[in-house]
Amino acid sequence: MHDIIMIKYGEIILKGLNRPLFEDRLLKNIRYRLKTLGKIKVVRYQAAVYIIPESEDYDYGEAIERLKKVFGIIWITRAKRLEKDIEEIKKQALECLREAKENGGKTFKVEAKRPDKTFPYKSPEIQQIVGDLLFTEFENELTVDVKNPDITVMVEIRDEGAYVYANRIKGPGGLPLGINGKGALLLSGGIDSPVAGFMMAKRGLELMGVHFHSYPYTSERAKKKVLDLAEKLKEYVGRWEIYCVSFTDIQLMINEFAPHEMLVILMRRYMMRIAERLALKNGASALITGESLGQVASQTVYSIGVTNAAATMPVLRPLIGMDKEEITVISRKIGTFDISIRPYEDCCTVFVPKHPKTKPKEEEALAAEKLLSEKGIDALVDKAVEEAEIILI
Repeated sequence: MHDIIMIKYGEIILKGLNRPLFEDRLLKNIRYRLKTLGKIKVVRYQAAVYIIPESEDYDYGEAIERLKKVFGIIWITRAKRLEKDIEEIKKQALECLREAKENGGKTFKVEAKRPDKTFPYKSPEIQQIVGDLLFTEFENELTVDVKNPDITVMVEIRDEGAYVYANRIKGPGGLPLGINGKGALLLSGGIDSPVAGFMMAKRGLELMGVHFHSYPYTSERAKKKVLDLAEKLKEYVGRWEIYCVSFTDIQLMINEFAPHEMLVILMRRYMMRIAERLALKNGASALITGESLGQVASQTVYSIGVTNAAATMPVLRPLIGMDKEEITVISRKIGTFDISIRPYEDCCTVFVPKHPKTKPKEEEALAAEKLLSEKGIDALVDKAVEEAEIILI
């Protein structure tokens, strides 16, 4: 008898003939996240993944904490693998419920699965045998609730052995990171863009980051804030590159020569162009922003349409139908909220007109950009792309 970590995945099961590709990517991501904890054997079997440590002092707690942030996993548990013997199963079920009870809970049930049909007891019989024992042992401490129990003791009888466990830990769900290509996240220091990156990574999109700063109008602390956000997201997206783009000269030229009510839209359009060029250089196929419809003037449906027209690749906006409260809930959950609310301005807040245009037209933007091109902004864009600072997180 020894401990293993059991992992179950959900949406991947529905992928038909492509399922092996998704499963292979998930296993690759699991191995990558756990590689510094010691040698393990990773086995895939019947929509489950079994992690079998090869050392006695394996840090199961840290392994589970890391797995809780691996996309594609719906739940994780530390389980005992036993011989397929009903007496051993009963003993281990007692121990599992005893441990689970210490973490709180007043009700329990027993659930059994029997993929190995050669086992002499059927699933309902296993549940009754084990359940009767647990009820007798904990009669004065716990009650049975088969519909909504605090604790579920699971018994699985598989070809290679019996597994007994309780207290499954929820995983992040989604699809394995990297299975759907790569996207460039426009990462500001606000609440929204880190959440947008998290949500697209959950759909299997590998990330690179593009951050625009306006030094000396924005401080080094503002840049540090963004890198701290990137570091926090690393727990979910793994190692990734952040391209820090100096946007000061471009903003100053727009501020000097463009209509002030168009400043934000024009800045967004040039950001899209720069981010797209960096994305293409790095194998990314989409841009990702944290825009939410109607949240600010640059996020009206009209403004978004004019902004989109500056890019040729898809622009993904996973927060588009969410309100600030919904976004904040996710931000707190993934640990970025407290970093995002640090009081350091990003470049989008430096040059903001008093009355930004909420219904811009593309022809207005093109007319302004024609003048800016004559003033030399295209060279500044080229310089911003070429001199972008690359930081590996």
